[in-house]
Amino acid sequence: MPIEIVCKIKFAEEDAKPKEKEAGDEQSLLGAAQGPAAPRDLATFASTSTLHGLGRACAPGPHGLRRTLWALALLTSLAAFLYQAASLARGYLTRPHLVAVDPAGPAPVAGFPAVTLCNINRFRHSALSDADIFHLANLTGLPPKDRDGHRAAGLRYPEPDMVDILNRTGHQLADMLKSCNFSGHHCSASNFSVVYTRYGKCYTFNADPQSSLPSRAGGMGSGLEIMLDIQQEEYLPIWRETNETSFEAGIRVQIHSQEEPPYIHQLGFGVSPGFQTFVSCQEQRLTYLPQPWGNCRAESELREPELQGYSAYSVSACRLRCEKEAVLQRCHCRMVHMPGNETICPPNIYIECADHTLDSLGGGAEGPCFCPTPCNLTRYGKEISMVKIPNRGSARYLARKYNRNETYIRENFLVLDVFFEALTSEAMEQRAAYGLSALLGDLGGQMGLFIGASILTLLEILDYIYEVSWDRLKRVWRRPKTPLRTSTGGISTLGLQELKEQSPRPSRGRAEGGGASSLLPNHHHPHGPPGSLFEDFAC
Repeated sequence: MPIEIVCKIKFAEEDAKPKEKEAGDEQSLLGAAQGPAAPRDLATFASTSTLHGLGRACAPGPHGLRRTLWALALLTSLAAFLYQAASLARGYLTRPHLVAVDPAGPAPVAGFPAVTLCNINRFRHSALSDADIFHLANLTGLPPKDRDGHRAAGLRYPEPDMVDILNRTGHQLADMLKSCNFSGHHCSASNFSVVYTRYGKCYTFNADPQSSLPSRAGGMGSGLEIMLDIQQEEYLPIWRETNETSFEAGIRVQIHSQEEPPYIHQLGFGVSPGFQTFVSCQEQRLTYLPQPWGNCRAESELREPELQGYSAYSVSACRLRCEKEAVLQRCHCRMVHMPGNETICPPNIYIECADHTLDSLGGGAEGPCFCPTPCNLTRYGKEISMVKIPNRGSARYLARKYNRNETYIRENFLVLDVFFEALTSEAMEQRAAYGLSALLGDLGGQMGLFIGASILTLLEILDYIYEVSWDRLKRVWRRPKTPLRTSTGGISTLGLQELKEQSPRPSRGRAEGGGASSLLPNHHHPHGPPGSLFEDFAC
């Protein structure tokens, strides 16, 4: 263990300096030797901590039964708090949500939805030419021959145009529409726009989002009321069954917003002839939560480009895009109802490509096509009811009016009445059932209940850990070394080894009574040449 001997050296020029300077130097030396103050021990920290029970469990003194019980109580409370905190964290990470329904008040005007209708029969039999029957043989199941009975082997026809075939052979709305009224005003086929779906040529009422028609009242007679002739005599005969063969008679209807393309083969409902169908609608505005609570597609997400051919994103538009990509990959063409500028698939492979679109719509987020729901969506809830038409008196009147017999009227005529139940909208919003503020509140309550702590208590513990760790690091980094000689002002420090080297060795020839030589140097030994400023010093 090194031993330091502090020696004072007086200089002749410093005799006149006050003694307070020497006292200050000694105090500075002692303070430097002592170093920084030691950190608080655990008992001192526990006595001043705001953590309940820590001061009693770590109090100074013997480890008796009382301290042991307090330590057990503190550890038990800490374990209970950690268990509750873990349960709360697991509940928060499940991201629970709830649905809040907020019925809105009545509005003076409500935007009427778009109404798309399609005849279930895709092609009119009387409008098909020999070339059409030849090219559509795989799609319709009709035998490919002309009206004179010649088989397909001897026939040569030009390449077909699927858009022309659908336009020319599909049911024309001008022939089907017998009467039309909207909010008490007369309407006609010019108020409908042509749209293509899996059912071929269809028609949409109120399709333009820029000039949407308003509804100023609720109830029957304040919406769209149309009478249609489905023209069953034009339905194709069934020669053999295909995947596109239909046994139904009537129309398919879909009620949707103007920003959403019709997806009628999946989302439409049927209307049968011989009935008047009432469709009572209510506007529903849905708000879904994005990640991590849900999987909706926020409008602010710019990673995915806008869908080609559509002004806004919707689930129907996304599904049509997926179908198109699947058909392009398989058949290197697209179907008529799919957007884009690619080549239209020819009729001979039309049914094969149509079947492949069903395989592209795998369910779930891991499927080949995942279309997230938009975070803000408008849909229309429907309540459907119907009554039989015509009665006996109206059957005779309609037969005379349209130059048909009563049987034809009963088998082909239908009435569709679409209206708002009331001019009110229903807002349905997904909300986080357990958010971050609720988690922090529950954690604070559990922390105060079991250990009586707060955020400031945690800061106290972290501050104490930092204080102890920093002190130990400084001791490792700044381990002091024994100096040989240091001089500061008028103070000189000599190491024991140096004193041993400077002390003269004892003379063996000296008598025993002569006294042994001291380890300290002779205080009369001059430390400089004669006449120097140094004088003799004493230790």
